[in-house]
Amino acid sequence: MQEFNWNKQNEVIIEKMKERPVNKKKLLRRTIITASMAVIFGLIACVTFLILEPVISKWLYPEEKTQIVVFPEDQEEMSPEEMLADNMEQEQQQMEQQLQEQLQNQQAAAGNSSAELNSDQIQQILQKVTFDLKNYEEMYSAMAAFSKEMRRSMVTVTGVVSNLDWFNNVQESENQASGVIIANNGKELLILVDYAPLKTAESLHLTFNNDLQVPTYLKKLDEFTNLAILTVNLEDFDNSYLEKGITIAAFGSSNLSRIVGQPVVALGRPMGTEGSIGYGMITSSGTSIQEADTNYKLIQTDITGSEKAGGVLFNLQGQVVGIITNSRGSLDMKNMITAYGITELKNRIEQMANGRQKPYMGICGVNVTREANLQLNVPYGAYVTEIDMDSPAMMAGIQQGDVIVAINGKEITSYNMYINTISSMSGGDNLKVLVMRQVQEEYKEMEFDVVLEERN
Repeated sequence: MQEFNWNKQNEVIIEKMKERPVNKKKLLRRTIITASMAVIFGLIACVTFLILEPVISKWLYPEEKTQIVVFPEDQEEMSPEEMLADNMEQEQQQMEQQLQEQLQNQQAAAGNSSAELNSDQIQQILQKVTFDLKNYEEMYSAMAAFSKEMRRSMVTVTGVVSNLDWFNNVQESENQASGVIIANNGKELLILVDYAPLKTAESLHLTFNNDLQVPTYLKKLDEFTNLAILTVNLEDFDNSYLEKGITIAAFGSSNLSRIVGQPVVALGRPMGTEGSIGYGMITSSGTSIQEADTNYKLIQTDITGSEKAGGVLFNLQGQVVGIITNSRGSLDMKNMITAYGITELKNRIEQMANGRQKPYMGICGVNVTREANLQLNVPYGAYVTEIDMDSPAMMAGIQQGDVIVAINGKEITSYNMYINTISSMSGGDNLKVLVMRQVQEEYKEMEFDVVLEERN
């Protein structure tokens, strides 16, 4: 009995520990909550970064403000005839003075200082003065020096296109166009160029007159004229180049009443090759090309060039008067250099230079002539000759034959004034357009609400 009790007391108790079963639902719930919180905190961090990053960047690296580009209004220029007459008068006065001095010296040596040449004698002497080859050479040397100075504002734009041949080898081809530097907005140089040869380019770079090469980028393109504004970041080259080898071209006027006969120099690619040059004069300026809300003037020269000509026309005051575009030339004179007049382009160039879209109302028109006003009682204003389909003007109710006489209370006395008024506005602007419409035998006043749109 005692033995049995001893065995009982010394018996080892063995207990097997079992792990508590995993609550899968609770674990899944905690995992989802943790992942959700991580996503939420991540989103909050991203949003915070997106909101604060521009603010902090502007605070640490303040961005320089871009200056608004504004081109000056046309100024009265001296006509070619006036310049020629003025130069001839000055030269004649100098020659007369020299002849008088020579005669006086001769008379003083002969002891007779009372005699003087009369006007007929002076004219006879002047008629004997002729230009020889040396004078001809000096004239063209002066023109060459002038052209060299004007080239400081010219650039060559190269567009690079990559293609694959039959063996999948990459081949690069280049197209070139001539541009002119028109402005510096504080951050960029702005270049005006005929973009037609560059439309397929994958990358662009330009070469200045001093052979400096920098990348360039398209800022704005006008699809009607194919003219474009390219930009070059000022950070891409040393400022010393601006001071020494690069100048900004000045705009002249192509709207002079006596522009026909004015001497001009064609620079860029007038002969189809870069760096070519042509001398001549403007032979006509009566051709116009109409686009909605715009009226471009073409100026024709007697300079024979390439059908693929490009570049700029300068007058002898060193001002741009035209942008070469031989694609608009007449078929019977397709080898004569033709250009857009710079005066009619200024508004559009200014819009593109400032990154603005073209405001669009959709009207083509003409000025009301004095004869139409006196004989037909047509009021002065912008006479509507055509309206684009589904344009803001058509949707508002304006019709062909209406005469626009006021916009937002501002009097409109010509189609040119209408163009300038519309070009100063922006897409989305609400206009009160006052027109005179012929009803039976008289013109009656009507007002329309027009909302401008935008177009390239």
